[in-house]
Amino acid sequence: MKYVPLESVEAGQYLGRTIFSSNGAVLLSEGVQLTVYMINTLNRIGVSMVYIKDPLMEDVEIPEVISDETKRAVMKQMGDTFNFIRSGKEFNSRAMSVTIDSLLEEIMKNKDVLVQLSDIRTEDNEMYVHATNVCMMSVLVGMNMGLNALQLKELAIGALLHDVGKIELICDDESEDIRRHHTWRGFELLKNKREFSLLIAHVAFQHHEAVNGEGIPRGLASDQIHIYAKITAVANMYDNLLYDRVKGRGMQPHEACEHMMALAETKLDRDVLIEFLKIVSIYPTGSSVRLSTRETGVVVGQHRGLPSRPIIRVVKQGTDERELEIKEIDLAKHTTVFIDQVLM
Repeated sequence: MKYVPLESVEAGQYLGRTIFSSNGAVLLSEGVQLTVYMINTLNRIGVSMVYIKDPLMEDVEIPEVISDETKRAVMKQMGDTFNFIRSGKEFNSRAMSVTIDSLLEEIMKNKDVLVQLSDIRTEDNEMYVHATNVCMMSVLVGMNMGLNALQLKELAIGALLHDVGKIELICDDESEDIRRHHTWRGFELLKNKREFSLLIAHVAFQHHEAVNGEGIPRGLASDQIHIYAKITAVANMYDNLLYDRVKGRGMQPHEACEHMMALAETKLDRDVLIEFLKIVSIYPTGSSVRLSTRETGVVVGQHRGLPSRPIIRVVKQGTDERELEIKEIDLAKHTTVFIDQVLM
């Protein structure tokens, strides 16, 4: 399958990835043949990028850290939790804990899979997809940093609920006052949950602090910021850079990683960032790229530990016009070939 802008999708093509609503329900299932109405509806609800099945890429599978079933369960649990909070009721901490246990179990099984944030976002599900992504990436970084099982669970809950203070405060143009307010409000919402460690509340409180002391809400610096919040801050920034709430499409993963590396020891913790860069796919499978050889192709495979050197499938017209010439270039072996550009 290929990852393409919605504006390049044509009626008759087949959807390569399921699209979910905010409560985990299926909006469009993988494999459905898209119609003009469906494409227009996706555009209307804020979808900018989709996966499309391609006959020349049928064998290309995009590995996932967590399954669609687990994503649905997490998003449903978040929806239930947020609805309780909106209505002024206590949310079910035990149900949240059980959901996190299942999530952690699956992440641990797939800890060697490089992360590529492939879920299709809509205006309806964006907050839930964002929280799930931040949680997943935070846990993987925490595992790399040697956190124990209890710490990973605390981190997972804190990362999943890091923006809980934004409920009923969401707007397209967030001011600093609103961001400052949502960290305090999130802390207040979580600190009195007796079933949760106070450290979980501090993830919501501190995830906008910066290691140079210029963050919010309290201007904490370096060791004053808890490691859970430092990890969540990195994952949160990466997901935000990849998705622009207004435009729907933000930076490419390699651009986001370069941007974040420039913020090491100012906004972001250097040690956390080093571990984060080990878990993400810089050139996601399914992306179209142009090589330094001037050939264009699609990323079809990854190398753990060499995220900038994926495997590229190049399809050309053969000498016989009725035939296609297909070859794969493993950049880990072809060390003089580089990716010049990601094509959108």
